[in-house]
Amino acid sequence: MRVSAKSDYALRALIEIAARADGRPVSAEEVGRLQEIPHGFLQGILADLRRADILRSQRGQSGGWRMAKAAEDVSVADVIRAVDGPLVSVYGLRPEAVSYNENAALLQHVWIAARHSLRDVFEQVSIQQLAEGKLPRTITARTADEEAWQSH
Repeated sequence: MRVSAKSDYALRALIEIAARADGRPVSAEEVGRLQEIPHGFLQGILADLRRADILRSQRGQSGGWRMAKAAEDVSVADVIRAVDGPLVSVYGLRPEAVSYNENAALLQHVWIAARHSLRDVFEQVSIQQLAEGKLPRTITARTADEEAWQSH
């Protein structure tokens, strides 16, 4: 799987917003500066997150961005879907919509299994957990295996 810059930036922006103990709105400029995200790119991402009802914008002098939902109710999967679409797609189609001839039919099962594995991780981790620096044990257990850190 390839994580897009858009998904990475969206997650980092949400972590920055959710980490605010006072819950006050955070300006896009401040989020961009703290997370080193280009302002123009960030504006589009924030708009995507607003359309997905993950963020809310507040206008005015003390305006900015704040969570529209509780950060513990927003998963990594929710964010990726909001900015990039489905977790797994095969030339733009969801895996269950792809069809192959009998020789390649099992390939669809590979795509379905890959999506299921991604969900196992991405749906378990919330923005709140990331903002607090605490991951579920099942996730930290996956990273404890040295093989997980090796590129192949």
